[in-house]
Amino acid sequence: MQRVAVITGASQGLGLELARSLAADGWSLVIDARRAEVLDEAVAAIEAVAGHGAKVSAVAGDVADAGHRAHLADAARAAGTVRLVVNNASTLGATPLPALVDLDAATYLRTLEVNLVAPVALIGALADQLGDGATIVNVSSDAAVEPYDHWGGYGSSKAALDHASMILAEEHPAWRVLAVDPGDLDTELHRAAFPGEDLSDLPGPEVAVPGLRRLIDGAMPSGRYRAQELVR
Repeated sequence: MQRVAVITGASQGLGLELARSLAADGWSLVIDARRAEVLDEAVAAIEAVAGHGAKVSAVAGDVADAGHRAHLADAARAAGTVRLVVNNASTLGATPLPALVDLDAATYLRTLEVNLVAPVALIGALADQLGDGATIVNVSSDAAVEPYDHWGGYGSSKAALDHASMILAEEHPAWRVLAVDPGDLDTELHRAAFPGEDLSDLPGPEVAVPGLRRLIDGAMPSGRYRAQELVR
């Protein structure tokens, strides 16, 4: 039976690099991103390395939209047996990053909706397809555990996602629920947090993929992990 992975935010950065790695090993993928034209380019990049039997289904849309999540679940159901869900889509909320007391309430709510509510709701939409041994990866951040100046909105949303991940693990012991900090990477999101700064000294998102694959392919229990530490 074909293994299926659902990956959000897979049009670029870490999501795209992980999707390419999984497809090369024969996983079929259901991926999403907000920008349809960028998602189409990602599909081409993934299919170029896809192994035997791997198929890619792309659904453009906003993870915070319930209708879009339902479409993702339908696409996953049509693709095969869902063995992996990677909640990678995230938003900073506002840039430049404001101090927490200056963060607009509507922006804060949007950040929580994308980074916290949407991942949990997507898992709920897919729950009937997630059998024993299914793996859920919720992409976290060091900002979830470190009180960085001006990262309050994003950091608190990721801290809440970490806690929600552990609650899911308690409630569904047949699943492996992993909150994973990929480490500092040169990504569009990171560049948006530091507009105008040179981040070329940071590694590309591909350096976090081996650690993620060790978690996905292995049997490490539910918990919080740092991807880059797993390959040192």
